[in-house]
Amino acid sequence: MDTLIIAVPSETPGGLDAALGMHFGHCDLYTIVEANGGEIVDVRTLPNVPHQQGGCMAPVNHLAGNGVKVLIAGGMGLRPLMGFQQAGVRVVHGAGAPSVGHAIQAFLMDSLPTFSTENTCGGGA
Repeated sequence: MDTLIIAVPSETPGGLDAALGMHFGHCDLYTIVEANGGEIVDVRTLPNVPHQQGGCMAPVNHLAGNGVKVLIAGGMGLRPLMGFQQAGVRVVHGAGAPSVGHAIQAFLMDSLPTFSTENTCGGGA
């Protein structure tokens, strides 16, 4: 089985213990998890690129360029969702979990709860 690279916007450093960032484009960093066969094999952080209002494609290109195949995030607007789709990155948006580790484990077990399936973006608000 191939290694799956998953990104989760993070509020604070701390690997799997980090809090989920609710706005993917404005988080300081992403926790990047590599999983193989449903098991976590590596955890690291990736700083986010500078982001300005309406500049949602910069994080799309940044994550796709770093091999990310899945993004677990809170709300997201239609433009970045379409960008991720075109880049071959699966987006699980509306995710709710107490930490990055909980989100990753739930995703790997196909039981990640979501609080919304709407495409939402507060523009960093």
